[in-house]
Amino acid sequence: MTLSIRNQLPGTVTEVNPGEVMATVRIRLDGGQDLMAAITLEAVEELGLAPDSHVSALVKSTEISLATNRIEGLSIRNQLPGAITHLALGGAMASVKVTVDGGELTAVITKDAATGLGLFVGSAVVALIKSTEVALATA
Repeated sequence: MTLSIRNQLPGTVTEVNPGEVMATVRIRLDGGQDLMAAITLEAVEELGLAPDSHVSALVKSTEISLATNRIEGLSIRNQLPGAITHLALGGAMASVKVTVDGGELTAVITKDAATGLGLFVGSAVVALIKSTEVALATA
């Protein structure tokens, strides 16, 4: 299957914490970072997710925010450090490619945000991803 979601990071499930309707799934990405996904319990069961399951974490580029440093006191659990490898500024929006350990992410943010943060190719950033915005796929 081919998807329009550009951000597809491979990893291995390390923990599944089921609730009544939703579950949190911790994934160790191939680059060594941990990523948390919050998905329905039904999806966990349909995908057969358990520790050591191989998955791809999928995130739409519009669901990634960028910061210039790690942020403490924030409910967003996924904070992946990286460096900007490509920056394309449009009239209203910017596309930012960020290399993280084990892969690359693309974030689409406003041009105002990109210029306000002083982003440039080579600058260090942290990709912020809410766990509810991470989808999981199996092979």
